[in-house]
Amino acid sequence: MARGGITKALVQIARTAILARGEHPSIDAVRIEMGNTGSKTTIHRYLKELDDGAQPVEASAEPIDDELTALVSRLAQRLKEQAQEPIEQAREQFEEQREALESELKQMRQALEKLEHEHDIQGAALERESEALGNTRSMLQTEQTRNAGLNQALADFELRLQDKDEQIRSLEEKHLHARDALEHYRNASKEQREQEQSRHEAQVQQIQAELRQAQQSALVRQDEITQLHRDNERLLTENRGTQRELSLLQDQLKQSNQRQDQLLEQATRVDSERTLLQERLRVATLESQTLKQSVEEQTLLNQSLEKELNKAHASLEESQRLAATVAAAPDSAKPKDA
Repeated sequence: MARGGITKALVQIARTAILARGEHPSIDAVRIEMGNTGSKTTIHRYLKELDDGAQPVEASAEPIDDELTALVSRLAQRLKEQAQEPIEQAREQFEEQREALESELKQMRQALEKLEHEHDIQGAALERESEALGNTRSMLQTEQTRNAGLNQALADFELRLQDKDEQIRSLEEKHLHARDALEHYRNASKEQREQEQSRHEAQVQQIQAELRQAQQSALVRQDEITQLHRDNERLLTENRGTQRELSLLQDQLKQSNQRQDQLLEQATRVDSERTLLQERLRVATLESQTLKQSVEEQTLLNQSLEKELNKAHASLEESQRLAATVAAAPDSAKPKDA
């Protein structure tokens, strides 16, 4: 495969220039003549086409030994070039495979870094959700404690209300007894006055004195009744205040129960989100392990390819030594012929 725009015409120009200097147009010489550019496989193919297309103009006038030596040299050079061609092809194939594997390895490393970054983000999110869950549970515990306090206060207010109701019933009973007593006294006084009107006038003064005493007693009883009415009104007012406080506490208890339900729902939602994040974290960890295993496999494959390349280099060196041995054979024989 030609590289860098190397064409047959450029190879022919370089070959002609080398021949004009009286040198052999080998693959390395042609490549150096072109500025160390182009594939050796391509240069060898173009040189072979040029050698096959060249027609001899006249018979060589050189001695048979020199011609044989030159032929052996050309054969040795062609043997070296033919041995070099599969090595170059294997080297180019290895380079292509190595570049593809390095690109794939780079992509896998980028994917691994991305998964590790996502792993870190999900871990941080899980920590934040765990912290939020802890705060929510702390708020829930605080609300439960406050709710227990409100329930205890409500029970205390209910006991106080019961006590107030008992006091009101007791005052009402006292008020009824006082009213009955006053009514009974009035009736008794009326009957006594009717009976005493028929008595002697001498007893009138005594009756009037008793009446005044009874009236004074009635005034005292009236004052007691008035005080009982006032106490009753005061207890009713306190009862209404207690009822309002009880209603307020019931509203606060209802709000606290609603807040507790919201916190329980939020805690359930946070638990669900934490479970989802843990599952995503587990999947990301499995993918990371898979990518690491793939990277290890690619590393082993690279090591295997490097071993094959070393074998190819060893084979190339062996072929070069063989070609050098073949090329040296005519040179050692030439002085003997002379």
